[in-house]
Amino acid sequence: MDVKKAVIPVAGLGTRFLPVTKSMPKEMLPIIDTPVIHYVVQEAIESGIDDIIFVTGRNKRAIEDYFDGCPELEMHLQARGKYDMLEMVQEISSMV
Repeated sequence: MDVKKAVIPVAGLGTRFLPVTKSMPKEMLPIIDTPVIHYVVQEAIESGIDDIIFVTGRNKRAIEDYFDGCPELEMHLQARGKYDMLEMVQEISSMV
């Protein structure tokens, strides 16, 4: 039986990482320049996962925003000829 769904619990308050997690979800803390949650999702996709479910709590909007599409930003980057950044933004949006 192949596992095709991943459930990622991201609802905690992150109290062990205070004070930095007071304003930012722990899942969005960066490793160099990429949020931790990006690596988790990337690993799940590379492992053959088709469906990813986040169990979130309040104040976790940053996680949704990170993976959400942003047409205004994409148009801005395209108009400025910043195609590398545009590709990166589109790739992140297509992950989940």
